[in-house]
Amino acid sequence: MSAPKILVVDDQPINVQVLKRKLEREQLQVLTAFSGAEALALVAADKPDLILLDVMMPDMDGIEVCERLQSSEETRSIPVIFITARASKESKLEGLGVGAVDYITKPIDLDETFARIQTQLRFVAINREMAELQHRLLESRRTATIGAVTQGIAHNLNNLLGIVLGYLDLIKAHPDRPESVKRNAAQVESAVHRIVTIIKQLSTLMVKSRFPTMKRPISQLIAGALERYQIENRISERVFVENPLVDQTIETHVEVFEDLLSKLLINAWESYGSAAPQSNRPIWLRTELIQHPGGAFVHFRIEDAGNGIDDGIRDHMFEPFVSSKQTVGVGMGLTVARHAMRSLGGEVILADRPGGGTIAEIRHPVEQKKHKADA
Repeated sequence: MSAPKILVVDDQPINVQVLKRKLEREQLQVLTAFSGAEALALVAADKPDLILLDVMMPDMDGIEVCERLQSSEETRSIPVIFITARASKESKLEGLGVGAVDYITKPIDLDETFARIQTQLRFVAINREMAELQHRLLESRRTATIGAVTQGIAHNLNNLLGIVLGYLDLIKAHPDRPESVKRNAAQVESAVHRIVTIIKQLSTLMVKSRFPTMKRPISQLIAGALERYQIENRISERVFVENPLVDQTIETHVEVFEDLLSKLLINAWESYGSAAPQSNRPIWLRTELIQHPGGAFVHFRIEDAGNGIDDGIRDHMFEPFVSSKQTVGVGMGLTVARHAMRSLGGEVILADRPGGGTIAEIRHPVEQKKHKADA
């Protein structure tokens, strides 16, 4: 991935050179312009990721340059940070009113300038994630089989975008408070991570072809899933494993199976609720080899003693974006798990556990059925 590209615009060459050296030391690409007209020509020819724009310039000042950038659909999304010697509230409001995202006052503090650039580049990355998500949503609408998923994604996306825009407004309102900017940027980043998670889950559901498979020992698959579950969720408590099928292998897709098992383990962990101490959330994982009419299957049972299945979602557990958690951006875990396992010829089943809690069962075939195309 190439380094972000910054355009520095100032009619004073010394100011341009100081900023250019600092940003290049920070591994950023730097374009330079010494007038408003030159800046607009550079933007048209080689669109930068961000513009540092001096307000006070002859012929065409920074305010006019920003207005012209905002008037074009192609350049409206490029963030502009004004550089100015005027620190009055009225001057800042004027700049924000024409589309600037931040202000830097002279004399320039190079470290603060770089920190503000980093914050805005993070927002640029957010916008690109949004564009990618919108592209995937358009593709999903063309696929009738995931119509319900699209509707759920749209609902969750709107909520997450609301969060992002809300914190962006707070950052714009208080650009001179570094701690506030840092705190609000962290909230934006958290919301974006949840958006990226939705994208990944949508990609899994969009898979049309069968997964490539290979034979792997059950013990190895369980170990991989447990490691993923603990590292990704920062959980150190052990899962009680009873696996009598030490030498048994199954034909599966390792990445898909480990991700699926990890999802069911975190569901079991969260079933205890946020009030439960982490040291008192027992989870059991048991395996059993069972003969079905269609062949031999290994049953993986994940048991917990948590709060059990919510009656409000019992009949809709495997539908997209159905969740008992009161959090934006959740509810696809079971949908993805069942889809993945059915792609591998198996099934995922949830049931009440005697004495309280839930049993999540993965039924995985020992051998994958051969299709005509494979023969």
